[in-house]
Amino acid sequence: MNPFHETATATHQMSRRKVLRGLGTLMSLPFLESVGGRAFAAAAKPAKAPLRAAWLYIPNGVNVQQWFPTGEGAGYQLSPTLKEIERHRSEFMVVSGLAQDLARSHGNGGGDHARATSTFLTGCMPKKTAGADIQLGVSVDQIAAQKIGHLTRLPSLELSTDGQRSAGRCDSGYSCAYQFNLAWKNETMPMAPEMDPRLVFECLFGYGSAGARGADGARRQRLQKGILDTVLDEAKSLQGKVNVSDRRKLDEYFSSVRDIEMRIERAEKFTAELPKDIKVPEGVPESYEEHIRVMFDLLALAFQTDTTRLSTFMLAHDGSNRSFPDIGVPDAHHGISHHQRDPQKLAKLAIIDSFYLRQLGYFLDKLKSIKEGEGTLLDNSMIVWGGGIGDPDRHNHDDLPILVAGRAGGTWTPGKRIILPGETPMTNLYLSMLDRLGVRAERVGDSTGVLEVG
Repeated sequence: MNPFHETATATHQMSRRKVLRGLGTLMSLPFLESVGGRAFAAAAKPAKAPLRAAWLYIPNGVNVQQWFPTGEGAGYQLSPTLKEIERHRSEFMVVSGLAQDLARSHGNGGGDHARATSTFLTGCMPKKTAGADIQLGVSVDQIAAQKIGHLTRLPSLELSTDGQRSAGRCDSGYSCAYQFNLAWKNETMPMAPEMDPRLVFECLFGYGSAGARGADGARRQRLQKGILDTVLDEAKSLQGKVNVSDRRKLDEYFSSVRDIEMRIERAEKFTAELPKDIKVPEGVPESYEEHIRVMFDLLALAFQTDTTRLSTFMLAHDGSNRSFPDIGVPDAHHGISHHQRDPQKLAKLAIIDSFYLRQLGYFLDKLKSIKEGEGTLLDNSMIVWGGGIGDPDRHNHDDLPILVAGRAGGTWTPGKRIILPGETPMTNLYLSMLDRLGVRAERVGDSTGVLEVG
């Protein structure tokens, strides 16, 4: 019997999180409000959408004069930089006054970029070493994954545009592991992020062996394409069993999957034309902006299908010297971040800040466009956006540039600015997020209590 058909029709039963299996493929469908927890029954109660959380990291601080708004509450005034996402004003909060105290030196000398990244989700002081004896703490996403990760196929999803580095010497004698990893499973084990969209795509859909190249890679991709075609065709049989809203949702989902795959294939076609001695991970777009956006599309897809409810995404590591010639900034980001109040450097820094916020705007657009129940995927999410440095010229780790987006399933009321007392631990916010995820935790790193920002 066709395994897809059997899954879709047997006993006319369907769980909220429908899974199609066959030929080594595992593909989750989006949340369908017309499908209850027990059966396709007209009187069945709509299932409740799960809550998701993502932590998105930007490097090297910001131009604080252009980034931070003025005022407080719902009537605050957007700054020049934040006007980049003005259309989402009702969907995010600016949370001012948060700090990561253990990103400071505390007698360890230089290394603010390594400490900024490593403390961002852990609230712990990294051991200063460039050797194998790294030591930090468990990050908030992994604290959550330990408790609710079993509810989804992937306990968590780690993304980056910078690749993986878990060894070697980086910032001022700190291991590169601290600077290139946001998520930490335990005190000595970082969760290496993935930068290749093709491999993320395969991870989400559960087929293929990562890393195949040449003829093997071509055969693998042909097989995968046939598998995906079969899955999508068979999944469409579900459309006769759901309501009009869910049929539209399935159509949008299928189109989204196809669009992402086509964009990855275009990127692979570009890399295939490079000289043989140039190694570029397959599936990585030439454009940095396109790279970020396809990763955001994949993250939205992972949340939409409930493949995972927890994710981290490092848009770039702290200390990144990436240049931005496409937006008029050919200079290295880290270099101009030490602006010493030079007006030209500050202006260029503001351009980069706006670039990154445009990417956030794109992601929020995506989440907001996906309907769930009476709301959207964004309504059922908690998105933290920011970095571990405020003014890069001072390397300060207080009053961090932090935005919090989404409505946390109706428990957050965005559209305002909250100004907290100075030195409020960033990890207090994370305790609040864990509570909403149903995860009980006494502390996260240096937390001192639950911060309610709703």
